Amino acid sequence: MPAASAHTKPTACLTLADGTVFYGHGFGATGTTVAELCFNTAMTGYQEIMTDPSYAGQVVTFTFPHVGNVGVNPEDDETADPVAAGMVVKWDPTVPSNWRSAEPLTEWLARRGRICIGGIDTRRLTRAIRQQGAPHVALAHDPEGNFDIADLVAKARAFSGLEGLDLAKDVTCAQSYRWDEQRWSWPDGFTKRETPGHRVVAIDFGAKRNILRCLASAGCDVTVLPASATAEEVLALNPEGVFLSNGPGDPAATGEYAVPMIREVLEKDVPVFGICLGHQMLALALGAKTIKMNHGHHGANHPVKDLETGKVEITSMNHGFTVDSQTLPAGVKETHVSLFDGSNCGIRMEDRPVFSVQYHPEASPGPQDSYYLFERFAAAMKARA
Repeated sequence: MPAASAHTKPTACLTLADGTVFYGHGFGATGTTVAELCFNTAMTGYQEIMTDPSYAGQVVTFTFPHVGNVGVNPEDDETADPVAAGMVVKWDPTVPSNWRSAEPLTEWLARRGRICIGGIDTRRLTRAIRQQGAPHVALAHDPEGNFDIADLVAKARAFSGLEGLDLAKDVTCAQSYRWDEQRWSWPDGFTKRETPGHRVVAIDFGAKRNILRCLASAGCDVTVLPASATAEEVLALNPEGVFLSNGPGDPAATGEYAVPMIREVLEKDVPVFGICLGHQMLALALGAKTIKMNHGHHGANHPVKDLETGKVEITSMNHGFTVDSQTLPAGVKETHVSLFDGSNCGIRMEDRPVFSVQYHPEASPGPQDSYYLFERFAAAMKARA
């Protein structure tokens, strides 16, 4: 008789607020976490995804089955620690095989306190998310396989969700700092910017490191300020341009304090560039509204059309809220739309160099079709010099 499988007894379970339960194999940290569940369709970059501050308050389902096969390394972190609440995968992570690997994914997740589950039918789970919307879930990992399902369902149902939640304050920097590291390039890796550049103030709503690297590589001297920075603090640095970063949570909640700052900055007629949550913050400051999406956009293969050139870019996306294009005021033009669902993906002011996009032109992970936007921002500052 063959030996019993090591995974005969489930050691983790994912419980949805509607009572649906998925059993699987736990890895990473033990315990329970409660969050919103989303899915990501990227084929690479699981480490960058887990450390993207925009995933605060979310458990990520990876639709691509091979997760963990290249391990992890310090260079690929987008912030100091994983921010996503947990991970759901089809197959358990394998032993890493890559020259850059410094540590297996499972050990990294355990050390960083992230709860994960493998052995899940991620196709079925993804269909459920698409059809029903992003559910509230409780994810539990217990090596002994002891689960109080009724309690986990109650925890999932008690989760307040992301609407009305300001998470930028939880992931932003504690104090200002300078950034001079540029994009990774062979064979030197990350290099430092040494020549003078355009003075840019970056507002950190949950900024990814690779966004800051792209700004530095495009010719910017970057000073990062916390999300709560006032217009006085921003303008005191005499910026040639202001950048609004990505981040998590409900843009309307973060906008309670960020929108007044942005409106004052706009009065000074300096170039402004926003990405993701920064795009939504800019839209709110200009008078538009944002809405919660059914299941959001999370992946590295999203086609976006530039309405002004007709060009289609393949982009990286990560957002659960979107700008309602029907509420854009006069003088603000829609520049990009998603070819998946027609949702807004970019805006610009018609009379000044102020623009933003919903997607992630810095990639990491994802295609680099849209890096030109950083160069456009630098060109706008040069034209104002």
